Amino acid sequence: MTPQPPRRPGFFEHYEELIGTWTRRFKNRQQAEDLAHDTFVRVLECKSPQVEQPRAYLHQTARNIAVDAYRREDRRSAMTLGAFDSGPPCGSDPEHFMHAIQLADSIERALAELPLNCRKIFIWQKIEGLTQQEIAERLGLSKNMVEKYMIRTLRHLRERLDALAP
Repeated sequence: MTPQPPRRPGFFEHYEELIGTWTRRFKNRQQAEDLAHDTFVRVLECKSPQVEQPRAYLHQTARNIAVDAYRREDRRSAMTLGAFDSGPPCGSDPEHFMHAIQLADSIERALAELPLNCRKIFIWQKIEGLTQQEIAERLGLSKNMVEKYMIRTLRHLRERLDALAP
């Protein structure tokens, strides 16, 4: 007989409610199920003593996980250069302007850590708008190699910017 993991009384009876709540918020049942899974993993891994209000604890844990995921995604979205495509930040919001400058500086520092080909490919594709085929011809590389350099560069930028985020 396989030993059963310790059960957390009161949590599992709220599983369907949790999925229902987050399906309505996300308008996507799969995302809600993923969140519920992550929530139960976190709750079951928690070493804290007995929880007095399992339903509230479960919903708060799900909310925290969803907010964390939103913040991570928001940082990744900020990382894309789409914000810089239209020129300098609009309006007279100095905080937004300073954030854009800091982001650009962070990207520049992270790019400086990469090999020259990675930097060239990133700049030519994201700033100058060249296709991977055009870049491959310029550098005498295969299109596949250009794609690999770009993936490496984007992964590196994501890691660096995630590390800088609060």
